[in-house]
Amino acid sequence: MAGTQDASSSSSAPSLHVVVFPWLAFGHMIPFLELSKRLARRGHAVTFVSTPRNAARLSAVPPELSARVRVATLELPAVEGLPDGAESTADVPPEKVGLLKAAFDGLAAPFAALVTAGLSGRGGGEADGFERRPDWIILDFAQNWVLPIAEELKIACAMFLIFPAALLAFVGTKQSNEAHPRRTTEDYMAPPPWVPFPSTLSYRRHEAEAIAAVFRPNASGVSDMDRLWQLLHRPSCRLVIDRSCPEAEPRLFSLLTDLFAKPVVPAGLLLPGDAADDEAQPGSGDQPFEAAARWLDEQPRRSVVYVALGSEAPVTAGNIRELAAGLELSGARFLWALRAPRGEPAAALLPGGFERRVAGRGVVVAGWVPQVRVLAHAAVGAFLTHCGWGSTVESLFGFGLPLVMLPFVSDQGLIARAMAARGVGVEVPRDDGGGGSFRGADVAAAVRRVMAGEEGDEMARRARELRDVVGDRVRQERYVDELVELLQRYKSAHWV
Repeated sequence: MAGTQDASSSSSAPSLHVVVFPWLAFGHMIPFLELSKRLARRGHAVTFVSTPRNAARLSAVPPELSARVRVATLELPAVEGLPDGAESTADVPPEKVGLLKAAFDGLAAPFAALVTAGLSGRGGGEADGFERRPDWIILDFAQNWVLPIAEELKIACAMFLIFPAALLAFVGTKQSNEAHPRRTTEDYMAPPPWVPFPSTLSYRRHEAEAIAAVFRPNASGVSDMDRLWQLLHRPSCRLVIDRSCPEAEPRLFSLLTDLFAKPVVPAGLLLPGDAADDEAQPGSGDQPFEAAARWLDEQPRRSVVYVALGSEAPVTAGNIRELAAGLELSGARFLWALRAPRGEPAAALLPGGFERRVAGRGVVVAGWVPQVRVLAHAAVGAFLTHCGWGSTVESLFGFGLPLVMLPFVSDQGLIARAMAARGVGVEVPRDDGGGGSFRGADVAAAVRRVMAGEEGDEMARRARELRDVVGDRVRQERYVDELVELLQRYKSAHWV
């Protein structure tokens, strides 16, 4: 990859031993693993911590990095009500994610034992860096119990946030929320008062109702916001690292550094590599893709809308029917990676005769699709997406594709507002009075706007320009270099 360093070209500073510990969701684990690989390419030893089943489902570490990246697994404790074998958010319905967090909290003692033991094991020698005490623990938003362990062992901590800086700016500090309490749904529908410049930081009503819930305790007994704030406000969390960059999100990093009184720094976007890199991602053995790939090869350049709403968006059967109606009505060519709601066969959710009526111009794949491979294909001209940050990074910043945007939860609405403001996509209208429902006719209109006419051409041009600036691979790798310099500088800071 352009700009990537290896051990021979890294700085003369001593190599680091970094423990990397993501939350149990593939949207978190995959970026954490990407960061791990980039640190390893620069000569540092990385211990990636997860549970056995998740470790088995993640893509393999490249052979050239196997001496520097090791995977340590911790057995997830049983929790009443959590299904047997559930080790990630992909294994449970949304209403049981709080129970998964409760089980995750049970990893505190095993994690402490793992770190205290020096993490000796595979690879063996001092040369690979694993037999010495870790210099850093890079953790996710959920492990509010890691900092006391790290403080006792005098190991520096950093938080790595896989969502855009915009979400952290919207959340704000605990003190800013106490000074400006948000008590009603409407309070979440306006930009926060601690952002001193005009912004798109606001939610639609149905999104606001969902975001308000993360401020309330869940089945783990703790709210997600309290977990985050407990980490952010302790001095032993020395850095906040975000999967973003100033080119993607102007003005926010300096604002957040001032707001949280500690460095909030970019890791860069951790852009995917070659299109073949995702052939071994989670679920890649579930469904054959080659028939759809052959169809895609036969389509004209930039003529196909790729449709994918992520693996965990709360998509209902009604959403699928309206989306199908919109794709049919649009007249556009499309490739749809359809993930049905849990326990429902995908084909049964489509309108009767749908696949027959769209035959030749539309393909539905009910299972895993190699997303990076599809986004890189010359036939793909736009992406109908839920606006997850990972999907936005891959499609817009990685390949310059304009967006048809259908956000559901979390940071997705903020991302959709920001991308619409930059003129690189169109958001499908929603009925805020009806819980965020949408109509097929509105899907069709949004697809036509992005795929046809002068407006579509202009959005495509802006998307390519944004890719050229934000997706510059050399600059993106330089953010990782700068992050390593900060890790070297802050690892031995005075303990408070």
